[in-house]
Amino acid sequence: MLNQFSRTELLLGKEAMERLAASRVAVFGIGGVGGFTVEALVRSGIGTVDLIDDDKVCLTNINRQIYATVKTVGQYKVDVAAERIHEINPKAVVNTYKTFYTPETADQFDFAKYDYIVDAIDTVTGKLALVENAEKAGTPIISCMGAGNKLDATAFEVTDIYKTSMCPLAKVMRHELRRRGIKKLKVVYSKEPPMTPIDDMAISCREHCICPPGTARKCTQRRQVPGSTAFVPSVAGLIIAGEVIKDLVL
Repeated sequence: MLNQFSRTELLLGKEAMERLAASRVAVFGIGGVGGFTVEALVRSGIGTVDLIDDDKVCLTNINRQIYATVKTVGQYKVDVAAERIHEINPKAVVNTYKTFYTPETADQFDFAKYDYIVDAIDTVTGKLALVENAEKAGTPIISCMGAGNKLDATAFEVTDIYKTSMCPLAKVMRHELRRRGIKKLKVVYSKEPPMTPIDDMAISCREHCICPPGTARKCTQRRQVPGSTAFVPSVAGLIIAGEVIKDLVL
């Protein structure tokens, strides 16, 4: 029967679409990278998505985050995402968590319930906790390395963490995962050397923070606010979604 996923079914087949509809994917972090991952997963027919992010939409998110518009500034990202998902697929099950994922909040999640986990968060401690808990549960995970301060959307690669180079975040992750005995991790990363953002306090969130009321981690607390574009994090997010879909059905 013709539906919103018929064009995808022409490539993957009915059985694959049924498998996607029965799949549950957790996306940790739904900003510039994770937001586009969620969008592509839902448009591909994933039936259940868990969205984990405690942040609210900020005016400075509009340049790169799919859920950020002038109308959604100040709203929780997971709430905006859930509404959009149901406009795409009313039958989708959406579980939202206004949670900043850390080792301290990890107990809120049962990784064994997920068919796949997407790591699109920024902190090393959170990323490490995600990888370790996914490993314990035997659940596949894909992790995004640094996408900020970059301009070349064609430089992304999918590989194992121990085959990465150039990316400062990947270097830290390699070291820490090796210490923890984690032998492999599928990642999306870029070999493009990160740029140094212009240190202009007139346009810096550190000097003129406009985070919505109630924001836990304001820009004024950052050592540096990274620069970003519409086309780099989005590409990373779409690549991640493609890997999840392929791993689930192919």
